[in-house]
Amino acid sequence: MCNHNDHPTTTEPTFHVVDKDRRRLLAGGLAGITAATLGGISSNAVAADHAGAPYAPPEKAALPDGGFELDLARAALVVTDPQIDFLSPDGVTWQVVGESVQEHGTVENIRRLFAAAKQRGMTVAVSPHFYYPSDHQWKFNGPLEKLMHNIGMFDRPDPLAALERNSGADFMPEYRSFIEDGKTIITSPHKIYGPEQNDLVLQLRKQRIDQVILAGMSANLCVEAHMRELLEQGFEVVVVKDATAAAKLPEGDGYLAALINFRYMANALWSTEETVARLNA
Repeated sequence: MCNHNDHPTTTEPTFHVVDKDRRRLLAGGLAGITAATLGGISSNAVAADHAGAPYAPPEKAALPDGGFELDLARAALVVTDPQIDFLSPDGVTWQVVGESVQEHGTVENIRRLFAAAKQRGMTVAVSPHFYYPSDHQWKFNGPLEKLMHNIGMFDRPDPLAALERNSGADFMPEYRSFIEDGKTIITSPHKIYGPEQNDLVLQLRKQRIDQVILAGMSANLCVEAHMRELLEQGFEVVVVKDATAAAKLPEGDGYLAALINFRYMANALWSTEETVARLNA
């Protein structure tokens, strides 16, 4: 656990640091717990859902079409958490998100979105997730926050230091040429799931953007939280359904949970193929 009782009383500040060996050990332990638990679920809903194509759209939708019309002059691509800890086998969450990432082709689909948006000269913004030593001194956390803190997810040792290359907090190598081109908006970090505490909305408003094409990680956490807040702030939001993914845990399939809410709330729900075609049209 990561709470104030875990830190000894001292005259010097105590910082939470998880080294790379411990990150791997903790990630492996997480995988073992998950595998052991799922191993006891033989023919129940998890297996049945996969057999029944749980992500397919409903045959007869009850909700009306949102009527979204893309206007590239007012639109931005926003990608949440395109970072190693979420999207790479070297990341600390790979054992629980890797299956979903591979199933949807998430890494390549995000790359295709970056490339298409840059080719059209669109506004592109990245909303990253970073944790600094002071964040590990929070007095309370939710279950997922505790897990992220415990495994050293998105950790950076110093808010004033450069982002360490190939650390879990670093951007995926496939995306660096797009993110680090001097034109992409890299917002201040969000700390829980949504953009309420960072400057994403300000940055988009300053570009006169009111339409967002949303992708990134993780579907039922940061992507969904960003979608909800952007909708509340008056943006039209398209979610790219196969340019995201989520953890599969005994508590549930995060991607399926998010997909249902995307269908309920997003102004449109597109595939990467459809999005790229619209950007190139």
